[in-house]
Amino acid sequence: MKKVLFLPLFQMPSGHHQVADALMYEIEKTTENVTCKKVDFLSYWNKHIEKLVESSYLKMIHAFPNMYDWVYRNFMYNQFTNKQVSLLNRIYSLRFEEKMLQLIQEEQPDSIVCTHCFPSAILSRLKQRKAINIPVVNVYTDFFINSIWGGAEIDYHLVNDMQMKQELIQRFAIPASHIFITGIPVNGKIGGKCSSSRKMKKQILVAGGSIGLGKMNDYLQQIKHSSNYHYTVLCGKNEKLYEELKRWNIPHIEPKAFISSREEMNELYARSDALVTKPGGITISEALKLGLPIFIHSSLPGQERINLKRIIDKGLAVMLHEDQGFEEQLSLVLEDKWKRRSLIKRMEDMVNKREKIAYEIIVDIAVKTSLLHVRHV
Repeated sequence: MKKVLFLPLFQMPSGHHQVADALMYEIEKTTENVTCKKVDFLSYWNKHIEKLVESSYLKMIHAFPNMYDWVYRNFMYNQFTNKQVSLLNRIYSLRFEEKMLQLIQEEQPDSIVCTHCFPSAILSRLKQRKAINIPVVNVYTDFFINSIWGGAEIDYHLVNDMQMKQELIQRFAIPASHIFITGIPVNGKIGGKCSSSRKMKKQILVAGGSIGLGKMNDYLQQIKHSSNYHYTVLCGKNEKLYEELKRWNIPHIEPKAFISSREEMNELYARSDALVTKPGGITISEALKLGLPIFIHSSLPGQERINLKRIIDKGLAVMLHEDQGFEEQLSLVLEDKWKRRSLIKRMEDMVNKREKIAYEIIVDIAVKTSLLHVRHV
């Protein structure tokens, strides 16, 4: 029996966990001789610190969005200066490498899959020191590659598109044969094509991510008293938004609390004519898979703002503007057959350019790998 160890980061529900869960689901459903395990590396290192870092991250996004965006771009996205490298080296000195070696020795995996950049960076440093000899796979969960991800030392890379593949080749001289265009993996229970609604009103699915952030409320206020469409609003864990929409008690605005069931999400997707969302990698990738027209209502600072630029540049979504009518902007695309079809065609072209299926690559790597070698440091 071969074992694959998946390494996301943080305990909170996130795209890093969703991608790991999606891959594990497909592997365990289709493969008898491969087992999977998921470990949040930061909690494994220190549970109390993980909670502190997670809460600080969420508070900073809420209270100081522009500051977080600056920190992300300068310390995670842009190429590092010497001062930044020195700071990162001090962070890495906090026994992360020793703890990663301990985890590997305990779990004895045949391969490791990183769905977050931080475990990838730690494993990359261990490979530089030749402390481990085990296949490591980066599975990127955004539409770009930040500077924290391990590069040349990582064995395989599963990217979203050709642009990302070329970036890895140019930046790290990674052989093209070790980079696969798979798209961002999504749960296998999300599937099928969305068909036009047979109801009197088109069905619009409005999402704000698992923690229900974004400017959804501002837009919904505009259609509170009158609307040509029916809106299902995914409030995530934003209880305040959910309770407010429930108090409205409006037939054409239907709030939903946090949904963990992928089957339920698939049902909502299947009956929808469009998706209004933030530019999170998983949600966008699910809509791409379904051919569901995408409208962006807002983006969180940091990675989502970078995702947004990539998505809009590729013509995969329509950005909504606060100074224009919310529903009028939807209608310009949804009620124009040529515009709607052009948008869906660009989405289909993106999906059709994928080279491989992500979980099949991971299984192949796990099955073919040699025995694990870990050297004590």
